[in-house]
Amino acid sequence: MTSASARAVCRLLIALAIWAPYQIAQAGMIGTEQLAQAAQAERGTVLNFVSRSDVASQLQAFGLDAATAKDRVAAMTDDEVRNLAGRINTAPAGADVAGLLLLIVVIAVIWWAWKR
Repeated sequence: MTSASARAVCRLLIALAIWAPYQIAQAGMIGTEQLAQAAQAERGTVLNFVSRSDVASQLQAFGLDAATAKDRVAAMTDDEVRNLAGRINTAPAGADVAGLLLLIVVIAVIWWAWKR
């Protein structure tokens, strides 16, 4: 690379480094209605999760019925609901399938060794 092209690349990188923060940072006012809607949506996410049949059966296995779980969700603070909704949204989908597939593989290996 020649010295002239190296200078041009350096100038371009400097210009982009100076320009980048102005493109990323955007601020705005958040209204009370938007906060209330976000909190309500997060609470709805947690309530929908508790209402699922597989979750309800697991809660019953722990000795907690679905109605009591819904009452507890209603009594949670917005921060608690936000934390729990975030954990629900980031949980891997199909995580139980991996355990099931592992069980099938183990059974297949045992069956293959027994038949051999």
